Amino acid sequence: MKNPAYKTLTLLICFIITGMVTSGAQTGWEKSLDLSLNATQSSYSDSWVGGEAGSVAWTINANGIFSKQLSPVFNLKNTVKLAFGQTHSQDELTKNWSKPTKSTDKIDLEAVGLFTVKSLIQPYVAFRFESQFLDASVSEHKRYVNPMLLTESAGLARQILKKDKNEILTRLGFAFKQNINKVLQPPDSSTTIAETATDGGIESVTDIKKVLSDKLAYVGKLTAYKALFFSDKEKFQGTEAEDYWKAIDVNWENSLTASVSKYVQVVFYMQLLYDKQISSKGRLKQTLSLGLTYKMF
Repeated sequence: MKNPAYKTLTLLICFIITGMVTSGAQTGWEKSLDLSLNATQSSYSDSWVGGEAGSVAWTINANGIFSKQLSPVFNLKNTVKLAFGQTHSQDELTKNWSKPTKSTDKIDLEAVGLFTVKSLIQPYVAFRFESQFLDASVSEHKRYVNPMLLTESAGLARQILKKDKNEILTRLGFAFKQNINKVLQPPDSSTTIAETATDGGIESVTDIKKVLSDKLAYVGKLTAYKALFFSDKEKFQGTEAEDYWKAIDVNWENSLTASVSKYVQVVFYMQLLYDKQISSKGRLKQTLSLGLTYKMF
């Protein structure tokens, strides 16, 4: 626990747990937690000669929001987004099935503490942990929960809309980030060492939750981040990527959910990412899925 990033993760977990067990609050928890399973399957026998190949794709999702007014002047909102999925493919010629490849992988935990003073602008503090369950970038040596991005932020927020289940909250503040990567060590790459890069800057976050009808709902999150300092900038001096860390990072997530029945939902998801240090082009992810959903509460 010598690394300050691990201390931040511990603080995030304690922050969430403390809020959930705090007594004497004015109201009960506002809770929502959905579990879903989406799957598609097709297969062909070896008598097919048209180049067809079967596949099996599945994804498990868990999305939850837990919020509570802990005191007259402090509201805590915890958001959980978990997802994991794989795709199994069949060889076009032999019809044999290959090893599964990862198609979806997300761990996103966030706690936002809002100081609910009687003002249009309210102070806030926030902690966020982002990672993935499985890092399979090196197939021979899988790493779990890697890399990890921890963000601590504070600033001012404005509740643009809060009525029934509809909510729009926008916030602007200073954020401090730690990116932890378990790097494989030579010569046999059987051991890892944690390398941490830190940066800080201005962050803008807008969360939108809108119930369009009794069967249609939209959830969106737009994040923009401008780094003001970067601990590893010396590594890029004299290269084309020397100033890439100064570019504004954008993460825009959109999810549109249509309830076909009590346990069946259609979900359209689109994410637009821009991080010049990773790619000079924007990255787009889009999925359309039909699957079983169970609302725990």
